[in-house]
Parts: sequence; C-alpha cells; structure tokens
Amino acid sequence: MDVLWAPWRMEYIKSPDKKKQAKCVFCEKLETDRDRDNLLLYRGTHSFVVMNPFPYNNGHLMVLPYRHISTLEGLEDEALLDFMKVTQRSLDAIRQAMSPEGFNIGINFGTVAGAGLGEHVHMHIVPRWAGDASFMTVISEMRVIPEHLLRTYDTLHPLLNQPS
Repeated sequence: MDVLWAPWRMEYIKSPDKKKQAKCVFCEKLETDRDRDNLLLYRGTHSFVVMNPFPYNNGHLMVLPYRHISTLEGLEDEALLDFMKVTQRSLDAIRQAMSPEGFNIGINFGTVAGAGLGEHVHMHIVPRWAGDASFMTVISEMRVIPEHLLRTYDTLHPLLNQPS
C-alpha cells in the first residue's frame, strides 16, 4: 500500500469552522509581524499576497485588497489598479520561480459561486503544468502537492519583494 504524507492537511481538518469565526482570517494575518508563519508573501500599497494554506497546486496564491470588502465594486480606482498590479507581480514571481505552463486565475463572488470565504474578496492564482491533475485527482479525489508550503514561500518571497 502506498502512503501519501500530507501533514499540513490535519490543520485544515481540525480548524474551526471559518463561518463561526468573529474575525476575517485574511485580516488577522495583517495584524502580526509573523508573515512567514501566516504565509503572507507581500504587503503592497493597497493589496497583499498570501499563499493558500490548502492549495490546489504548488504556488497557489491569493491577492487581496487591504480593505475588508466582499466585491470589487466598492474599491476605489487606485486600490483596484493596485490589486491588478499586485496580481501581475505575483504572476511574474511564479513564472520566475516555477516556470508554469499556464495559470487559472479567478475570483468567486458568493458561496454559490464557490467562495468559501466570501466576506473578503480575493483573486486566486493557480499555476498549472501539463499532467498536474494526475490519476490521484481523478480516481482518489486527492491532490498531490510535491513541495512543502514553506519551501515555496521561501522561493517566492524574495521575488515578490524585490524592487520594481
């Protein structure tokens, strides 16, 4: 029997129901200086970047405005532009570090659209490679993430934080 070791998943399994939490999990990350522990990669002018702690693929990032808002319509033009500029910066860092063959990029508005944490709008960036959805995903409904999150963090952090 093969064993797939994914110890970071236990944190997700045992985590409290996010809907019952009083504070936004994204906003909480901003309140400390423990960026690596919180997988917070970049703090920009109006937006920040975090790694998804339960990724679909290696390098799965989320870009968020600092403003706690559920849709893009309430963002001022300057914040909206920064949101997209930080998304571009993230794509560039992932390309440099991981050489993906493509990306899935998207925002889910509302739970019916797949937003698990819909109270704070965020852009998902998921790097893709040919064959990254292997038989494990199709048959076992399981993803294999080949690199530890903190190793990916340590690779992407300096690239996102280099001067523009």
